[in-house]
Amino acid sequence: MSNPIYSRTELLVGAEALNRLSSKRVILFGVGGVGSWCAECLVRSGITDLTLVDCDRVSVSNINRQLIATTQTIGCIKVEVMRERLLAINPEAHITALQRVYSAQTADSFHLEEYDYVIDAIDSLQNKADLILHATGLGLKLFSSMGAALKMDPKHIHTAEFWQVSGCPLGAALRRRFRKQQVFPKHKFLCVYSDELLTNKGAGELSVHAEQSPEGISKGQPNGTMMHITAMFGLTLASMVIEDALREPTA
Repeated sequence: MSNPIYSRTELLVGAEALNRLSSKRVILFGVGGVGSWCAECLVRSGITDLTLVDCDRVSVSNINRQLIATTQTIGCIKVEVMRERLLAINPEAHITALQRVYSAQTADSFHLEEYDYVIDAIDSLQNKADLILHATGLGLKLFSSMGAALKMDPKHIHTAEFWQVSGCPLGAALRRRFRKQQVFPKHKFLCVYSDELLTNKGAGELSVHAEQSPEGISKGQPNGTMMHITAMFGLTLASMVIEDALREPTA
């Protein structure tokens, strides 16, 4: 890779490793509090082929933690704002923006088999479970984010294989779902998670209702979330892809 914006990356990892990283195709589901930071890190680190999937638009409640959310982008389609930003970083990158929902019904339309890495930053429990089952069923490399809400202390953030994730309500809910349905991921995969368990201190002071996206999709009961945690989750997901690609043996 000869692009000068990656000169410091090449200095650290070497030209061959950087070229290997840039050859990878990545698909990222969810560009919110976790996914937006993951996408930015991937492109700044050398990934040049990235597909972004998210059905949502920017809302005012996103501003405290999502990279693409500002007072100027409220109401804009998240994947399109993210794509514009990533191309401003590297105009030569191939960034595909899909304003769509991932579900069991739409799974085949994403052609996951064409990608080297699948990144899960989905909020919905059902759709997250479906993506995990589909991606592992295809034998793909998958990295997944567990719950980043109700966290404050970055020292509690860890990575582990899915079945070894502990102290995370979302991870526990996924495991219960798989056991109940007796359908399980086909191979192991790494997750980023936090074992910190907090509550919403402001719940009694604010009118808290189930959120709904501008597309009319229910997002469930909102929980308190802060950028320093969601960003670290996203950057950790990106690091998993980078480290895995750089570990590959040379030809």
